[in-house]
Amino acid sequence: MCILSLPEEKMLQPVQLFKILSDETRLAIVMLLRESGEMCVCDLCGATSESQPKISRHMAILREAELVLDRREGKWIHYRLSPHIPAWAAETITTSWLCLREDVREWLEKSTSSSC
Repeated sequence: MCILSLPEEKMLQPVQLFKILSDETRLAIVMLLRESGEMCVCDLCGATSESQPKISRHMAILREAELVLDRREGKWIHYRLSPHIPAWAAETITTSWLCLREDVREWLEKSTSSSC
């Protein structure tokens, strides 16, 4: 059972989460945020080898699904996983992260070499 008290049509549904995570770039972004807590767009671009406009498009999808929160710091936007993700979705993300930890660490190494 989900912890959130949102109307059922507003709550994240399994099919929605799996559609979102079926895209390799979005999966990588979610795994990177799970590992590091918070990242700015420039670090996500470096880690995924994707352009800023493409990352921003993916972040809009993740934001719309309420999987991520953002905050502005100067000209950069920093993203983190939402603490309001339903428990079943958080468990799915954590299980995926456990399977991909070595890949995630390699992606993070790429992001540190190309930071803002």
